[in-house]
Amino acid sequence: MSILKEILAYNEKFVENKEYQRYQTTKFPEKKLVIISCMDTRLTELLPQAMNIKNGDVKHIKTAGAIIAHPFGSVMRSILVAIYALKASEVCVIGHHDCGMSALDPDDFIEKMKDKGIQEETLNTLKYSGMDFNQWLKGFDKVEDAVKDSVSMVKHHPLLPEGVRIHGLVIDPETGKLDVVVDGYEQEKH
Repeated sequence: MSILKEILAYNEKFVENKEYQRYQTTKFPEKKLVIISCMDTRLTELLPQAMNIKNGDVKHIKTAGAIIAHPFGSVMRSILVAIYALKASEVCVIGHHDCGMSALDPDDFIEKMKDKGIQEETLNTLKYSGMDFNQWLKGFDKVEDAVKDSVSMVKHHPLLPEGVRIHGLVIDPETGKLDVVVDGYEQEKH
């Protein structure tokens, strides 16, 4: 059975048995918090459990490495929507130890693209159009520094209203232990 068929078969029973009822909530985050975390599979259930978060508590945005790569990209737009339209008042960037982005090599990544059929001509067209693959695919050496960079991008964003607290944490993907990198209560916006 394909993954999609398996999901749809399960979903039919889920809806039929009204299992959705225990997850019903509003679109407004109860804890008024936006979390940006890595998309790592180890964090799917561990992170909410380690933070005592249930359905409806937070807006959760997942990216590779919990990296906010561009001040006017979709992640930053989502943060601003959560703040302005959904009543969030704090943001928490959460990286993790043993992250795949710490070992990401742009040249190796490009070779994997070629192995999957992406033509050199396509890569050259993007390069000539101004695409900097080394910057775009850049990982990080130290997760704490990556978290600080993302926190700084949010904290200094020109559209961020005064009073929004921006925190930075690192989670251990084995134990769920959280370490504070940036405490937004101790920081001023500018």
